[in-house]
Amino acid sequence: MPGWRPMAAADLPAISAISDAVHGRYSEAVEVYAERLALYPAGCFVLEGDGAAAGYLITHPWRRDTPPKLGAMLERLPADADTCYLHDIALLPATRGTGAGRAAVDLVIGQARASGFGEITLMAVGGADSFWAAQGFAIVDAAPDILASYGPEARLMRRRLD
Repeated sequence: MPGWRPMAAADLPAISAISDAVHGRYSEAVEVYAERLALYPAGCFVLEGDGAAAGYLITHPWRRDTPPKLGAMLERLPADADTCYLHDIALLPATRGTGAGRAAVDLVIGQARASGFGEITLMAVGGADSFWAAQGFAIVDAAPDILASYGPEARLMRRRLD
């Protein structure tokens, strides 16, 4: 059974390959993942199965109403962050149906609570909004310029934590 562990810099080539395989046109440059790891290592995880990376999860503090544009470099995390931003989750097809996705959501919830955030925000692309809705996320309004970087079917979603 695959399990989640903290991400390391040595994982970045595998993370980039997983992103390309899973996200296609929504994949980001390896430098984006490297920056997230450098800025907020506590929010970066790898799904390991059979000794190899089979997925990843990246979160970081951010501002609830202005999620980063796709592929954007952050440079720094905002001092006035008010949400746990779920930047990306990607699972190789072989890991789907193993409970890894649900375990990732639980991991993010625990991390958000431990960091003092009352909510998690994400951008759903490629029809993933139905998966996220089943995980308790709801669609919220977003600025058109932010949505445009993710594509016409992108949805800003938020889950409040109890």
